[in-house]
Amino acid sequence: MKFLKYIVLLLLTLTVTTAEAKRLKTNQVYMFGFSASFKDSVIYVTDIQHIEGAWIETKNKFLMGRDNYSYQLKNHLAEKQNQPNRVCMVFYALSKKKAEKLYLKLMKKYKKGYEVRYMNATEFKFEAIDMSPDESQ
Repeated sequence: MKFLKYIVLLLLTLTVTTAEAKRLKTNQVYMFGFSASFKDSVIYVTDIQHIEGAWIETKNKFLMGRDNYSYQLKNHLAEKQNQPNRVCMVFYALSKKKAEKLYLKLMKKYKKGYEVRYMNATEFKFEAIDMSPDESQ
């Protein structure tokens, strides 16, 4: 019985330590934002931007804090462009070439039938989200 307890405790410890090791801070994230509304046919698209200090999960290459990046775009459109209640998404890749490929695929799909408004980096710039583990807890 004691042996079983030790095995379970060891498995729990390994699970917790591997969950902590999944985060990776990287300088190679390229992303762009996309915003649409159900009320009009105007979509907003940002330039592809190089984000320094973004965090990626090493296991599945998932961008951490992705919802925060989309909220940055949503808040910018609501405050600066007077466009509240828009659906905002971010697309990202670890290489610029892959990000450009995603960008072109999206533009090919939405150029027909929608008015596309481009936002360059001087109009809107993503801010890196700090996803480092909180050491105070």
